[in-house]
Amino acid sequence: MSAIVFLLILGLGLIAWLTARARAFGFRRQAGAKLHSLPGYHGWYVALWAVVPALLFATVWQSVAPGLAMQAALSDPAAQALPMAGMERDAILAEAMRIARSPGQAAFNPLAQTLAAPLRSALEQYQWIGLALALAIGFAGGAFGFVRLRPDFTARTRVERVTMVLLLLASLVAILTTVGIVASLLFEAFRFFQYVSPADFLFGTRWTPDPIASPGPDTGKTYGAIPLFWGTIFIGAIIAMLVAIPLGLMSAIYLTQYASARLRRWMKPLLEILAGIPTVVYGYFAALTVAPMIRDFAAAIGIDNPSTESALAAGLVMGVMIIPFVSSMADDSIAAVPQAMRDGSLAMGATTSETIRRVLVPAALPGIVAGVMLAVSRAIGETMIVVMAAGAAANITANPFESMTTVTYQIVQMLTGEQSFDHPATLSAFALGLVLFFVTLLLNIVALSVVRRYREAYE
Repeated sequence: MSAIVFLLILGLGLIAWLTARARAFGFRRQAGAKLHSLPGYHGWYVALWAVVPALLFATVWQSVAPGLAMQAALSDPAAQALPMAGMERDAILAEAMRIARSPGQAAFNPLAQTLAAPLRSALEQYQWIGLALALAIGFAGGAFGFVRLRPDFTARTRVERVTMVLLLLASLVAILTTVGIVASLLFEAFRFFQYVSPADFLFGTRWTPDPIASPGPDTGKTYGAIPLFWGTIFIGAIIAMLVAIPLGLMSAIYLTQYASARLRRWMKPLLEILAGIPTVVYGYFAALTVAPMIRDFAAAIGIDNPSTESALAAGLVMGVMIIPFVSSMADDSIAAVPQAMRDGSLAMGATTSETIRRVLVPAALPGIVAGVMLAVSRAIGETMIVVMAAGAAANITANPFESMTTVTYQIVQMLTGEQSFDHPATLSAFALGLVLFFVTLLLNIVALSVVRRYREAYE
């Protein structure tokens, strides 16, 4: 029914737009009449009056109607057998609402099945009432806008003002979403730090949370996050960057300085396809192909009992995944260097490679650094590759052949299952998420500041 209401309101808005536009054309045909705004603006003004109030009412009605229908159903004789209060009554009513909205489903409680019929009838009744009221409000709003039309009416100003408000609301959605994320993380992290000291969490070296054990005085000793921070940095910021930075930078240099225009048109999109591959596919590739190869290599060089899960396997595949981030930023930065600098270097007798090393790369260094920072922030937030290839062991080691875990892996592990949300093990995921959020935010701020300074230098 909600889709029908939406389509009918849009249809009413279309009729209002056509009618108002035709009336504006009629003003134009009058002798000596000069329109302040184009006929299309008159149409949009009336259409907004017809659509916006009706949509707002329909949205509110969709949330109010189930409660009204439930009150109507409770007056039915079938509801007399309901328990007076408590969880059992709420469970029966919830099941009856589910059956009423999706007929044909089986009922666990026979009373819910009995109550579903009057509840369904009440829902349909209030949906039709809501539809009639929404269309009436839309018609009244359209009529109000229509009678205000005249040749000197400032329809364009009013429509543009509404558009500006809508754009402002759209921009506020992103801001409010960020504020909501930070607020939820802060609230849950504060609850976690009531059990665990921030010093123990940020500087402890033992990560062995027990989601079953009750919190005690020594709980903080098992929530030391240093192994997780080290694993995140070692895999995402060291191994992955050792792969992504050389390959991404060299590919950018080749495509901008050596490749022909025809080859560049083919190679650059193929390289950027890597950024569009789902991370779970990279995880499969790491777990089924790269990890066994690294295990065999480790056995060949004499490492005893090498594991299939290793930091090296996850880091290598993660580095391949973020090559486009480094390559694209480096490509754009090198291409943005003024041609006069390259021509001047070549005119002074420098070779192409010397010009790249001593002129182009230093001039494009801010953009290259910004690309690297963005790639690092992308790598340390990666989850699927780590889950499928790196393992779950919280180790502090520089051996890339050993299993290692990261912050993102532990967040997934702590928030899956049937653990209580009041337990420190579950709440630790929010503390880890808060740290990860601020780290990636800091990296993005640094990257954007570098990009801004680079653009000011060459635009």
